Amino acid sequence: MTDAGQFVEIQGTAEGKPFSKETVDALLLLAQLGIKRLFEAQKAAVAILR
Repeated sequence: MTDAGQFVEIQGTAEGKPFSKETVDALLLLAQLGIKRLFEAQKAAVAILR
């Protein structure tokens, strides 16, 4: 995912049991929140070094 919120790549496979679109949507939202926090931490770390 880019810092603009666009997805670069998504991979997924159902190992033995299919999953719903709702599950995928929930996982994508969770991933977006986590990645946003990572971007914020990276920007803060870089700002300290400048």
